[in-house]
Amino acid sequence: MDLRTCWVCLINIILLTGSACGLQITSTGSTSIEKASGESVKLDCEFTLAAVDSGPLDIEWSLQPSDNQKEEQVVIVYSGDRAFEHYYDPLKGRVHFNSPDPKIGDASMNIMSLKATDTGTYQCKVKKVPGIASRKFLLTVMVRPSKPRCYVEGPTQVGKDMVLRCSSVEGTQPLKYIWEKITGTKLLPAMAVLDPVGGTMSLRNATEASSGTYRCMAQNRVGTEECMVEVNVTQPPNTAGIIAAAVICVLLALILIALILFCCCRARHKKKYEKEIAYEIREDVPPPKSRVSTARSFTSVGSQRSSLGSMSPSNLHEYPKPQYDKIPSDEYERPPSHAPVPLPSRMAGPNLSRMGAIPVMIPAQNRDGSIV
Repeated sequence: MDLRTCWVCLINIILLTGSACGLQITSTGSTSIEKASGESVKLDCEFTLAAVDSGPLDIEWSLQPSDNQKEEQVVIVYSGDRAFEHYYDPLKGRVHFNSPDPKIGDASMNIMSLKATDTGTYQCKVKKVPGIASRKFLLTVMVRPSKPRCYVEGPTQVGKDMVLRCSSVEGTQPLKYIWEKITGTKLLPAMAVLDPVGGTMSLRNATEASSGTYRCMAQNRVGTEECMVEVNVTQPPNTAGIIAAAVICVLLALILIALILFCCCRARHKKKYEKEIAYEIREDVPPPKSRVSTARSFTSVGSQRSSLGSMSPSNLHEYPKPQYDKIPSDEYERPPSHAPVPLPSRMAGPNLSRMGAIPVMIPAQNRDGSIV
């Protein structure tokens, strides 16, 4: 048999079987896919069969998690003309075949509402004895950056250094931060130092021209979020004036406290002095010695009643003139039997009558003792 005869035979076999190699997967798209969380993805796995592939059709999708320590998990199966979509609990209700009848040549799989934990290597395996074919996909589910927080760190004063910070709590790495000014000249200060990984922008020796609104954008391969911060650079305060005012306030406070203490001490000393003077007056006042006791006066009045009744202007010179203008001295000696009896503070007329006193009218006299 010559070479031409061999080629004719091979062509006849291809025409009869429909394929020189049996079952084949015909999808040609990218096998490395990146998606954001919450999105959906279709993993293409279309195939063709040959006449020699006469066995039952079996389709199996499996997952090798990104953590290689975990075992391979079966996700979805088509066998015996039926689809079984509840093999893998984390994807339960979110995975299904793209075609309601995969045996027509479409074994593609759809995954809904992607999560970061869905990241891994997925394999499509189609088997129809004697043909077997497979295809792998690397799926990376990324999380969009969360809304970042922007703020200023440091004094916003002329000549000072400050740092503008921007940070997202969530987001699949690598995250990149971009700063821009959106007011004024819209140009970043000449002394600005950017850190796109850490999300900071340092402003050294700030000037009033650095004032304005700044925007920070946090982004990765699947999304972008932004925030804004207002910067107002002002002149530094007069430190010397503040210190002087503080010293004056402290001195005034001390003087006020000293005055209050002085007034309190003086009032207390004055009150104590008045009490001492009152005690001295009570101790030094002698009992009254210019008047005789009530009992003696009563006796004198009774004994002199007759004498006073017989007085007349013609014989007044016979009686000695009492010296009313002299106060008895302290050396005045009273008879022991006539000790002074303290008079009651108030003596009414009826009381004197009960005590045997007799009312006597004493004529008025001048200073020299003569009767008026």
